Amino acid sequence: MKLTSLNVGQPRAVETPRGTVITAIYKVPVSGRVVVKKHNIAGDRQADLTVHGGPNKAIYAYAVDHYAYWRDALANAELSYGNFGENLTVESLTEDKVHIGDLFRLGTTLLRVTQPRMPCAKLALRFGRPDMVKLFWKSSRSGIYFAIEEEGELAAGDEMTLVEAHALKVTVADVVALYKGESDDAELFDRAMATPLAGSWKKHILELQADRAN
Repeated sequence: MKLTSLNVGQPRAVETPRGTVITAIYKVPVSGRVVVKKHNIAGDRQADLTVHGGPNKAIYAYAVDHYAYWRDALANAELSYGNFGENLTVESLTEDKVHIGDLFRLGTTLLRVTQPRMPCAKLALRFGRPDMVKLFWKSSRSGIYFAIEEEGELAAGDEMTLVEAHALKVTVADVVALYKGESDDAELFDRAMATPLAGSWKKHILELQADRAN
């Protein structure tokens, strides 16, 4: 896997029919080696820290592989890396190949997989499409959040290598399927509950499981 594009952005004010929205979803590619600190890549910030950023959403990655799908799905839209708000645009880093808890080396950093991305209204704003959140969620191409286990530097062109695969082998795609009610695999459910899955994903999956039992 190779880091095709490294993308950063700062919060900006965007005028909408419903008023001013502050968002940092507008990421642009940068060149050269960039420092990665505890919760951020240098030059990057999150606008709303209640739903973005922090230790378990420090870096967001999206697969290069998904761009072809979106060019077709969005009527051949002109897309550039960073359009989905991702910091890392990476070859072959798809949700069905990456497990919750996996540890990766990228440049001199160590990154730990924490959770999928739950789409928000900022995606609709970025693409100028009110249906973009629905399309994104339906696609199951969620992208992947990482925690920064070890600070360092990285740059476009760096290889991303798996250092440690999590023993339970629950993929990011598995989590999305469980959350959406597309899987009723009891053994997968048990493994997912035992992973270091961050955020509110476990809570929702547990509630769904309880509803099914009633």
